[in-house]
Amino acid sequence: MKVTNLYFVRHAHSTYTPDELNRPLSERGFTDATRVTNLLKTEEIDIVISSPYKRAFQTVEAIAEYINTEVEIIEGFKERTLTTVPANDFTLAITKVWEDYNFSWEGGESNIAAQKRGVEATFNILEKYEGKNVVIGTHGNIMVLIMNFFDKQYDFSFWQNLAMPDIYKLTFDGRELINVEGLWG
Repeated sequence: MKVTNLYFVRHAHSTYTPDELNRPLSERGFTDATRVTNLLKTEEIDIVISSPYKRAFQTVEAIAEYINTEVEIIEGFKERTLTTVPANDFTLAITKVWEDYNFSWEGGESNIAAQKRGVEATFNILEKYEGKNVVIGTHGNIMVLIMNFFDKQYDFSFWQNLAMPDIYKLTFDGRELINVEGLWG
């Protein structure tokens, strides 16, 4: 059996701006990103991947530097698009898409669509980097949707209780999820 470990890293705290792509980590976020790096240094990481969003990239870039590699950007791990315009009531907007996996707000992705995108990216990584330890800098909602595909216990309430940052080590045998371990906190 050739296991592959995917370390899904939910990005550290960021300073809110409406610019999803370029929103940077906050001061606290950078401090936590250093803790993420120190934790991952003991895991024999081979590959580092990130969402194209700056806050996800900044959370994992130091582990890439530590193992002397480049961060590979993969669009499939970007955060799910909830709406095209900022929601007046974020809690209502996010609750609605989790209650009905087929529902989407105008211009947004349904859980089904976002999950499909994230799982396709995950399967590609499992195939390309079989037997490796892979860090994936990503976002809370898309991470939990990917985890939910493999195990339904990872749901809306699980997402609500995530830390920022957070790390989940998913161990796969081929495409089969065989273990999940929370490494943060």
